[in-house]
Amino acid sequence: MTNKFKIDKKWKPKGDQPKSIKALAEGVKKGMEHQTLLGITGSGKTFAIAGVVEKIQKPTLVIAHNKTLAAQLAQEFKDIFPDNAVHYFVSYYDYYQPEAYIAHSDTYIEKDAQTNDEIDRLRHASTQALLTRKDTLIVASVSAIYGLGSPQEYLERNLLVKKGQTVSRSELMRKLITIYFERTNADLTSGTFRAIGNTVEVVPAGETHIYRFEFAGNKIGKILILDAVTRKVQEEVKEAFIFPAKHFVTPEDERKRAIDSIKLELKDHLTELKKEGKLLEIERLRRRTNFDIRMIEEVGYCNGIENYSRHLAGKNPGEPPETLLSYFPKKKDGSPDFLTVIDESHMTIPQLRGMYEGDASRKRNLVKYGFRLPSALDNRPLQFPEFNERVGQLIYASATPGDYEIEQSAKKGQVVEQIIRPTGLIDPEIEVRGVIQKGTYEGQIEDLINEVVKTTKKGERSLATTLTKKMAEDLSEFLKERGIKSEYLHSEIVTLERIKILTAFRRGDFDCLVGVNLLREGLDLPEVSFIGILDADKEGFLRSETSLIQTIGRAARNVAGRVILYGDTITGSMKRAIEETQRRRKLQIAYNKKHGITPQTIKKEIGDITSQLETEHKKAVSAMVSIDKLRMEKNPDKVIKEKEKQMNEAVKVLDFETAALLRDEIKELEKLANSK
Repeated sequence: MTNKFKIDKKWKPKGDQPKSIKALAEGVKKGMEHQTLLGITGSGKTFAIAGVVEKIQKPTLVIAHNKTLAAQLAQEFKDIFPDNAVHYFVSYYDYYQPEAYIAHSDTYIEKDAQTNDEIDRLRHASTQALLTRKDTLIVASVSAIYGLGSPQEYLERNLLVKKGQTVSRSELMRKLITIYFERTNADLTSGTFRAIGNTVEVVPAGETHIYRFEFAGNKIGKILILDAVTRKVQEEVKEAFIFPAKHFVTPEDERKRAIDSIKLELKDHLTELKKEGKLLEIERLRRRTNFDIRMIEEVGYCNGIENYSRHLAGKNPGEPPETLLSYFPKKKDGSPDFLTVIDESHMTIPQLRGMYEGDASRKRNLVKYGFRLPSALDNRPLQFPEFNERVGQLIYASATPGDYEIEQSAKKGQVVEQIIRPTGLIDPEIEVRGVIQKGTYEGQIEDLINEVVKTTKKGERSLATTLTKKMAEDLSEFLKERGIKSEYLHSEIVTLERIKILTAFRRGDFDCLVGVNLLREGLDLPEVSFIGILDADKEGFLRSETSLIQTIGRAARNVAGRVILYGDTITGSMKRAIEETQRRRKLQIAYNKKHGITPQTIKKEIGDITSQLETEHKKAVSAMVSIDKLRMEKNPDKVIKEKEKQMNEAVKVLDFETAALLRDEIKELEKLANSK
């Protein structure tokens, strides 16, 4: 195990990356509170951040604005830092319907949620790494600012078991139960244990292996680490360090204190409701809260226990909750001692700023109508100022950072540009073409058609962006009527169909792809050399400076890339987007000239996704089942468990194609097992 971040040798900084890494790392060392990495699309912002982390050697939190992006970033950082603790921390809900009350229709919606055990394990792995390793990088969603158990209690309530330690089998099991492990007689999963003969086997939360404790009388004779699937002994160790199976850890004496506190708040709030004459609310709140109290007394848990988190944690009214940020290290003066990176900051910062109020407005209604005590409001995400107090030094990363990031960096740090791509590709040429001057409003369509035809003759592809889904569909049909092979793409098209459309487009089955907000599609289409942005002068979200710059960047993967903005006036957003693109082009051209670089269009293999999804998928599953038939006759349960493990591993690294193959193979193997 290493205690230092070390980038894998296969990764080398190129283009503007060395300059960016040096500037940002020096900024951190000088104590700059806010810095912005203004890195254009394709410039390698993730690697630049990794380079900074290696230079400053601090635990790092990277926050992304959605789970999918967070997963992709986590995998990239794992590839860059293969020997360090890179973890993924997001909400463990696959489905979540929050508790709510709609007053005008008198509708109460009960909380409904489905948790994901694998994501919960990854959350435990994240917090455990933070408490035990210095070389830890966590990629998180905004779940990082939501309530989590106290790190002090989580760390203090751990269980250290040593070889030769005097402890009976029953005593060890009692200790496991006190830190929320569950006993089972079935297969072991994360956070469970079982007793067999003179042994106790445990799967710690956050891990995938089994600890096997073998007893010699009232002493621990051996501690073995077993593979969870094959049960082969991987290692014999002298001690095992086991963290609690839940993040919310409340000792028995603290639980009693919390119940007394809940009862006192209930009494006081019922008195207030009585003064207001709210008889229905009084009865509703009394019945619900007393039931919850009895559940906590009897089993230590109740549905919606998070609404009593302030009492359980012993915090004062209004005091911020403990979050993932609480698990990161602090300096002696209590200030944060880690780096925080806000990825795609123009999207993530508004999300961080808006979480608190959205949560509070829903809960205020529940309190007002007697469904919850006022303390439920303290089970909340951090407010934005509280977030800033807890993160210390920040780096914002975006191709189009917002005003907030630029202003903060200008006051308390610096803006570092990353304009030069490792590939040498430059931003596309931009032209503005009027609509009315061409005779009719439809003139932009006629001009677009001419440009698409020219592009197609060169063996290249075109993109066209419209303002609405209906316009995209109509334009695609009109292009077909004019003899141009075209398809449309927007959010209502399901993922599978979208993949098929994009593959056919790259392969050349059609020549023009029409869409609304193509930024959301995750497009990487090096065959595209022309983009036409219709109604570019209609100010709004889809034609803002940020959206225009991002859309223009879609043509930067082809050396012949060019963009036409159709509009009779040049709006402020258009002017700024054009000026910024031209500024970048000058810098990129000068760099290439100085270093003798001739940019080349990105070459990316085109996979026949359609056939893989249909014919080849079935063939692959059939072949896999045939291979495993003989093994199924000996031990079917073992084979299926191995396949499930392989499927989960594939999901972790976002290899969904392999995961789908394994999923379907498991179904076929289960049919074989049940038929015998």
